[in-house]
Amino acid sequence: MKKLIALMFTAFVSSQAYAAPETYAIDNSHTYPRFSYSHFGFSTQLSRFDKTSGTITIDKEAKTGSVNVMIDTTSVATGSTLFNEHIQGGDFLDTAHYPTANFTSTKVNFDEDKIVSVDGNITLKGITKPITLKVNNSKCALHPMLQKDACGADVSAVLKRSDFNMGKYAPNVGDEVTLSLAVEAVKP
Repeated sequence: MKKLIALMFTAFVSSQAYAAPETYAIDNSHTYPRFSYSHFGFSTQLSRFDKTSGTITIDKEAKTGSVNVMIDTTSVATGSTLFNEHIQGGDFLDTAHYPTANFTSTKVNFDEDKIVSVDGNITLKGITKPITLKVNNSKCALHPMLQKDACGADVSAVLKRSDFNMGKYAPNVGDEVTLSLAVEAVKP
């Protein structure tokens, strides 16, 4: 009997230690990558992208995960059709040749049970650079309307346009760009 109890306890502990990772699909209707930059020091301009896809995988027990995000750069929304076309041009996003921007994680960093940052590589205009995304807020829970498990976060990072061959007008138009991403993802 003692052996059976010990075996059952070991099986329970093993199953807890090896909980399966959970994968969530990014919800395009609640995920908006935004970017802001200084415009000649007069103001901070804020724009966004309207089409995003990807997956987030989290293993809470192992404190590991992965993030893959694809942004349709042709969906840039500046508030002006003319400026959208300007930003999509060859001096900046060059969406005719590079219609997507991609982020692929290399490590998800936890502080106890909370995700605090995600290390990875961002590819813009065909150039890939390492970047760390700071997770400012995150939550995983049952979505009250969808009745499915969901995760969301507010994420930010700073990069230089010139690192991605988009430095036209720098430094007058800020070379540093703040990226922020409000992301929600739902289990299929």
